[in-house]
Amino acid sequence: MEAEPIRSEEKTLRTAGIFVLAVATVALVVAVVAAFGGGMGSQGQAAAAPTPFDSFADVRIKGKAAIVIDIPSGRTLYDKNSDVPLPIASLTKAALALVVAEALPLDSVITIPYYAGGSTGEEHLSKGEKWRVQDVVDFTLVTSSNTGAKILAEATDSVIRERYPEFPAGGAALSRMNALVKELGLQYTYFLNVSGLDLSATQAGSYGSARDMATLFAYAASAQPSLFSGTAQNGLLLNDAYGNGRVTASNTNDAQGAIPGLIMGKTGLTDLAGGNLAVVFDVGLAHPMVAVVLGSTESGRFEDVQKLVVAARKAIIGTD
Repeated sequence: MEAEPIRSEEKTLRTAGIFVLAVATVALVVAVVAAFGGGMGSQGQAAAAPTPFDSFADVRIKGKAAIVIDIPSGRTLYDKNSDVPLPIASLTKAALALVVAEALPLDSVITIPYYAGGSTGEEHLSKGEKWRVQDVVDFTLVTSSNTGAKILAEATDSVIRERYPEFPAGGAALSRMNALVKELGLQYTYFLNVSGLDLSATQAGSYGSARDMATLFAYAASAQPSLFSGTAQNGLLLNDAYGNGRVTASNTNDAQGAIPGLIMGKTGLTDLAGGNLAVVFDVGLAHPMVAVVLGSTESGRFEDVQKLVVAARKAIIGTD
């Protein structure tokens, strides 16, 4: 499945746009990686040095790994096993969305393939409908749709291979995702599929560390804020490109309404990963922070992140 055909002059403009985006991306990557100290941390570290208010002293979480970083300064406020590689489940979809935005104009239209759809009452896009790329991205991120991830990867395949002919047909999006995290300097992150769904009872679909995910999400919030803005909403009412189809996308992030200043967030949940959650949020005017929890429980991930957000706000502004 491919995006709608475009004229040759549009193709030329798109190619030029991709080049400009690549240049801008390199500059932003340098800034983010520099701010985060190259993405390095102490493996297995139980907790970072106390903040001035020691706001994390009594924080106890269920997650196997977690981190909180003050994005403007790059300072780590909380660290629990932040460099231990773990399954990241659907946090993978944040990287996919970035790759899609590189390849396709977000207002271009794609046709939903034959395998889409679901049982009555299930949130889904219907086969044959035509949807804007941004709306498919919103649906995929907000509902954490594995089918949506597959649709987006297929839609971008030929476009990505035009720029990266060495990437395999049918796997270009996945290859670009793995290349992107290398460009960001993420040491422990790699993807085996575009959704993060477990491949088997013993093999996860993607792996990464809490610190890696913090770097990825901080980058995503800076590079493509509008791309991820839907994830900060409780839910979205989406329409197809012609205003015919209508889908209500309910947010899988149960903590969405409990995080003041939420900029973006993404959940992850599989048997191997347990419960994961990454959020970027403001603690003041243009003062973003990122918090990541990996390896918690389905409900515990929301409780964990809420504890970290409260402590982070205390650390920065000294209030509840």
